[in-house]
Amino acid sequence: MSDFVFQSFGKNKKAVGMSSVSAKPKSGNRIRAIKWFVAVFAVIFAIEAVVYLIVIPSLQKPTIIWSGERNYNVVDLSKAISPMLNKSWAKFSEVEAAEYLLDVSGIEDAQVVKRFPDKVYINIVERTPVAMTFLSEGGKSVPIQIDKNGVLFAIRSVQGRSESVADNSASGKIDVSLPLITGLPVDTSSGKMQIPLKYRGLMEQIASIKKLPQNYFAAISEIHIVTKEYGNYELVLYPVRGHARILIGRQITEEALQYMMVALDVVNSLDPNVAEIDLRYGSVACRTRRSTGDSF
Repeated sequence: MSDFVFQSFGKNKKAVGMSSVSAKPKSGNRIRAIKWFVAVFAVIFAIEAVVYLIVIPSLQKPTIIWSGERNYNVVDLSKAISPMLNKSWAKFSEVEAAEYLLDVSGIEDAQVVKRFPDKVYINIVERTPVAMTFLSEGGKSVPIQIDKNGVLFAIRSVQGRSESVADNSASGKIDVSLPLITGLPVDTSSGKMQIPLKYRGLMEQIASIKKLPQNYFAAISEIHIVTKEYGNYELVLYPVRGHARILIGRQITEEALQYMMVALDVVNSLDPNVAEIDLRYGSVACRTRRSTGDSF
């Protein structure tokens, strides 16, 4: 009886051993299948990475997204960087695109940033005019604007890398509330039209006055610059009301403009024939059409 039990147990032990051996090939096949799946997935991922990292940036033209434009439109801005538009995203130079945009006189700054895989973000900062003047081109008198740094520019005026004052101003919008300045020389040595350095302080003064709540320049039709000896200059103001011109030296401040308006009202009430009011030396002196000079 005991021998039979022992033999049966032995047979069962042998059967268990065979089942464990037959389970090993099935587990190995499963691991190999997983390895193949991972390998195929890695190959597909590598192919997609090559397509997005190399193929698309190398062959596809960039999508340009503009921001910051107020007076320029996207068509004009695209003309400014036209040499860059046929280049692929990978070959699109941020520095070169910014240089093209800065060649436009009405653009003060430009930031160009590339974003993977095909985007180019361009933000421009347009110049803010503080005054205007007239230039002669082709026998015509052309209005043009000036910013606080003394750069002359026109609005909505892109023709590639170079600009024509006449063409640009004709298509631009001149702000009639800007003070008109005459007698300004123009310096083109820097490649841009701008006024000489000694007059830029005047532009900063005008910019400061324009920030005030009172619109002082609404009472002035023209600011004329009179060049003096040794490189100095003086300002002559032509008020909107009356026919007298006003001499104020070379500083145009809020106090000077307030003094001008008070003196103009007083003098005109005393003598309507006053042709010139001199405020340069701390007193009010006037010159009439029938005299060489009288003081009040």
